[in-house]
Amino acid sequence: MTAMCDVAFLLLTFFMLATKFKPDEAVTVVTPSSISEIVLPDNDIMLLTVDKKGRVFFSIDNPKIRKGLIEDIDEYKNLNLSEEEMNTFAHSESVGVPFNQLKSYLDATPDAQKQFNVTTSGIPTDTSVKSEQNELAAWIRTARNNNPKLRIVIKADVDATFPMVKNVINTLAGWKIFKFNLITNLKAVPPGTAAFEEKMGTATNAAHQ
Repeated sequence: MTAMCDVAFLLLTFFMLATKFKPDEAVTVVTPSSISEIVLPDNDIMLLTVDKKGRVFFSIDNPKIRKGLIEDIDEYKNLNLSEEEMNTFAHSESVGVPFNQLKSYLDATPDAQKQFNVTTSGIPTDTSVKSEQNELAAWIRTARNNNPKLRIVIKADVDATFPMVKNVINTLAGWKIFKFNLITNLKAVPPGTAAFEEKMGTATNAAHQ
């Protein structure tokens, strides 16, 4: 028993010291439910978030890719970002401000950035990638130029209006991107449906094997 207690405390100490907590998201989103059981990979993800107000936030998961991305965006949009501001972007989780506010956002303290996330109108979108108003199109194209392997994921709030989500989808289509994932909450498969019969049949076959 003494040895078991020692091992338990050692494991507890290890997990307490080694665990990295997930940082707070820029905006809270309640995703709709579905029966899909597809699990997303842990890396090479471009996340496009649409909150219940229809505001769009953009993020990618790799700090090195984020650094190259912001350098290209800075040159493309003539934002005159400092090296410190670009490093701040490289270590941030997401961005949801227009280009004309990006420098102020990156120069702000973490608390001030949280306030930005509350009041921002989000990244401007449009139905056409050729529109100067569609700043999301620039983020998507530049990110894919830095990492063509990025897997695109849309995380939309259950109360988000369809036109705003459609603008995001149309922007992807404008760059000939027709394959993407939607993040949802997993729910049980309704009995009597084709999906339920398929799942039960798969489970039965696995049990026989």
